[in-house]
Amino acid sequence: MTVVVGLTGGIGSGKTTVANRFAAKGIDIIDADVIAREAVAPGSDGLAAIVARFGTPALNPDGSLDRAWLRERVFSHPDDKQWLDNLLHPMIRQRMIQACAQASSAYCLLVVPLLVENNLTSLAQRVLVVDVDEQTQIARTLARDHVSEQQVHAILAAQASRAQRLAVADDVIDNTQTEAELDRQVDALHHTYLTLATQANADP
Repeated sequence: MTVVVGLTGGIGSGKTTVANRFAAKGIDIIDADVIAREAVAPGSDGLAAIVARFGTPALNPDGSLDRAWLRERVFSHPDDKQWLDNLLHPMIRQRMIQACAQASSAYCLLVVPLLVENNLTSLAQRVLVVDVDEQTQIARTLARDHVSEQQVHAILAAQASRAQRLAVADDVIDNTQTEAELDRQVDALHHTYLTLATQANADP
């Protein structure tokens, strides 16, 4: 049995940076964002259902999903957002469960930005939160995504608060420190998770 560690954190916290460090240790990474993209890829049941509801305006000229159009649509039509969530969330959840079951490393990381918001903590045996203060989130997101500060604040408001994430955390990585300190924290947790995995597989 592979122990599943749910990795989450707010926008700009450095989830990908942390996940990449675990990946470098040979740990399987299951990324919810990648799975969500696959669920609406050309030829998928997800995309077919979206086109059946919204028609060709939901598509780019190459037949792929026009994400910007769909985001705009569901933002201004709550019923459509509810429909889309009802379509995609169960589909993505099932794919994540399958991917975790197929992981070959002693433990795997399930990287889910909205782990808390979408009540997905039950998919993991441990929850690891990558934590930074809000000012750091804002500064990093502005530098990375080249969006307005107003937009960053809107994203933060739509996500779980820092306190809500920390309330469900079994483990926390403080990602405001030096690279060396980040490595130290990852190394310590890696050993913890390997020990947990050994115990889990030893239990009758």
